[in-house]
Amino acid sequence: MKIGLVRRGFSRTGGAESYLKRLGRALSDAGHQLTLFATEEWPAAEIPYGQLVRFKESSPLAFAKAVAAARHSVEILFSLERILECDCYRAGDGVHQIWLEKREAVEPKWRKSLRFMNGKHNELLELEQGLLGEKKATRVITNSEMIKRQIISEFNYPESDISVIYNGIADTDFKKKPGSRWDHRYDWGLTDLDVGILFAGSGWERKGLRFAIDAVQKLNNRHIKLLVAGEGKKPPFTPKSIRFLGPVEDMHSLSVAADIFVLPTLYDPFSNACLEALAAGVPVITTINNGFSEIIESGVHGEILKDPEDVAALADAINRWSTLSQKPEIRTACAERGHEYTIERNVADTLKVLEQLYRGKFGPQAVPEAAQKK
Repeated sequence: MKIGLVRRGFSRTGGAESYLKRLGRALSDAGHQLTLFATEEWPAAEIPYGQLVRFKESSPLAFAKAVAAARHSVEILFSLERILECDCYRAGDGVHQIWLEKREAVEPKWRKSLRFMNGKHNELLELEQGLLGEKKATRVITNSEMIKRQIISEFNYPESDISVIYNGIADTDFKKKPGSRWDHRYDWGLTDLDVGILFAGSGWERKGLRFAIDAVQKLNNRHIKLLVAGEGKKPPFTPKSIRFLGPVEDMHSLSVAADIFVLPTLYDPFSNACLEALAAGVPVITTINNGFSEIIESGVHGEILKDPEDVAALADAINRWSTLSQKPEIRTACAERGHEYTIERNVADTLKVLEQLYRGKFGPQAVPEAAQKK
């Protein structure tokens, strides 16, 4: 199939970008012809397969119009972005209106008024309404049941046209350095007595970094170290127990070194960072607002909190798992559950949806070229 992938904007630490690169690699390896429609921020080196088409237009609506003008070059348009119309929309960013509501609940009123002056949000809401409310997306893929329920509730989108396909990781995503877990801990500045709490990702406000910082400060335990990987605006004053690492390439060794992964997120359709940590054998403390929470069992693979703002509950969970995370059987159970969710599994399920769309457009007997070669 000639598949067009769509993503506006670029972040080196973004989960959607990481997922798109994995998916694109796998689709290319399966013999499909890929074109990525993106903005100018996308480095060509980040997409070593297929064709990269970059548009100068960067606002949501202008970018969507640019994609619409160029979509004739592909057979199936698979968008990870809110655009004017597409064959398949992967709602990896969730429902924008719901995210705004959750954000408003924890931010000062003056920020809410400023946001309404920002045309970007109105454009995203308009595009989302077109794709889902007016069904300009023929099919929808969500990465959690949580987002599926929200789309049905908010837009009355047909449940039969929504597929839930959880994120997946590949073994090749981890550049495994030689050495034991204790070697990795030493490399990241953790002693035998330290409890390494890992927080990773971009969009720190949404992912609840301030709650993690407050919880660590509340515990006031000199052995607890919070390691923050990724880019964001640092708080003006933080204690020595909190280290900002910036973008980290070797996330595998950092995850192996950590004792607990914490993501007290306000809204996350499905956190890739949580899945990567779980696959490295690290228990995860997150919230019911994270679609990732659907694949773990609270008390076995970590803990699922009801309210990200409940700093006391988060502190209690960190304190409890500081001991539990040291048990080899806990780390083994986490790794086993994480490795159930592979990129191969994700791509196979995604391809089924795309092939159904292909046959729907070109006739029930239509067979993609890659499938003929098999």
